[in-house]
Amino acid sequence: MHILHLTKRRKNAGLWILILAMVIGSSSWLKAAQPPNFIVVFCDDLGYGDLGCFGHPTIKTPNLDQMAREGMRWLQFYAAAEVCTPSRAALMTGRLPPRTGMCSNNRRVLFQDSQGGLQGSEITLAEMLRDAGYRTACVGKWHLGHHPQFLPTSHGFDSYFGIPYSNDMDRVAEAPKGATAIFEPRSSYFNVPLMRDTAVVERPADQTTLTRRYTEAALEFIQRPSNKPFFLYLAQTMPHVPLFRSPEFEGHSLRGLYGDVVEEVDWSVGQILSVLRETGQAENTCVVFTSDNGPWLSQKSHGGSAGLLREGKGTTWEGGMREPTIMWWPEHIPANTSTAALGCTTDLMATFAALTGAKLPTDRTLDSFDLSPVMLGQPATPRQEMYYYRGFELMAVRNGPWKVHYQIQGSYGTEPRQLTKCEPPELYHLENDPSERYNLSAEHPEILTQISQLVATHQAHMQPAPSQLE
Repeated sequence: MHILHLTKRRKNAGLWILILAMVIGSSSWLKAAQPPNFIVVFCDDLGYGDLGCFGHPTIKTPNLDQMAREGMRWLQFYAAAEVCTPSRAALMTGRLPPRTGMCSNNRRVLFQDSQGGLQGSEITLAEMLRDAGYRTACVGKWHLGHHPQFLPTSHGFDSYFGIPYSNDMDRVAEAPKGATAIFEPRSSYFNVPLMRDTAVVERPADQTTLTRRYTEAALEFIQRPSNKPFFLYLAQTMPHVPLFRSPEFEGHSLRGLYGDVVEEVDWSVGQILSVLRETGQAENTCVVFTSDNGPWLSQKSHGGSAGLLREGKGTTWEGGMREPTIMWWPEHIPANTSTAALGCTTDLMATFAALTGAKLPTDRTLDSFDLSPVMLGQPATPRQEMYYYRGFELMAVRNGPWKVHYQIQGSYGTEPRQLTKCEPPELYHLENDPSERYNLSAEHPEILTQISQLVATHQAHMQPAPSQLE
């Protein structure tokens, strides 16, 4: 981690003004007294079709719908993995999971008995921004290692409040067996710790209050007096099973318990945007709302919807990795717009660096593209390819509208249950066929050849790190 001295910080302050003026060419951006604040709201297992502004017929999300009307919907924005741990590592580092070792072909995520985590040699989004003069906070689910050396406060965050791994882990012996504990949950069934910095403050965490308490912690951080810009990473536990919501949201949604949970997350976003407006910070705060992977379809009514997209969590079909994403920044991001440009959670690192003048790491390979021209309404296509990994296996590649599947595996509980090679590879045109139903490999062998050349180049530069999940 680089430590900036005072002179470097002064130079950095001038650098961000110069960069912003070049990128925008607009005087409105120079009215800001400091670089923009950033808030990333990262949901857990939210489906592409779970929000009103992404087409859900009964889940009501008025705050997110308003956020979309005031900002930009990203229609082709991806998580970098199809399950929790590797996806979160990619967001934090701007690197595909095999490069950091935060994936596995066996143990898919970190568990309460895991010994590994995100290595200290990785440079996180929080470290990059803290070195550029930001105050930083992580609120919510971490899932990148629960031992002290792996917690958020060891990875660039000034403070942490949340749970260190998934809310369905560490089930107690007295809990019902099988799916009963998931579908008829109680907080006491899961010995999940609630932490503040490195200390456990409640165990088991009262999961009915998590969304509310995360929101309260986020609002306190946003309103804390400071002359520094801030970065808030708000990683909601919900709507990952077991589903919990506050008493105020019981019976709130026609969609049942799952809808109640999503509508409380919507309420949380509304609280944050309201406070930004009330405190005069809205025009200097960029908010990104997205999710870590697709919906957990095998959880039946306790899982979400991928809409038109195929499959869900655990797969590299579109439903497993394409996420409902909204970016909001009044007076900067054009209101009531949408984009079909490709984007990925790994791109936030390069994007935030471009918007602030923060220094990207130069001693490692990044899988991060600057999306700021698209965000700010300029015609641009910074990202052309998307690489879909499941563990260390490259499963599929997208180039423009075309996607090739080299290997497939079903979501949890769906076929094929084993990794299956596609011989020949399967080819889909995602703009015409977002549901990936019509294999066009026989009609377009030239596209397969073109993308195979991209794969060869990509794999020649992929140096996987040892798995930290085993």
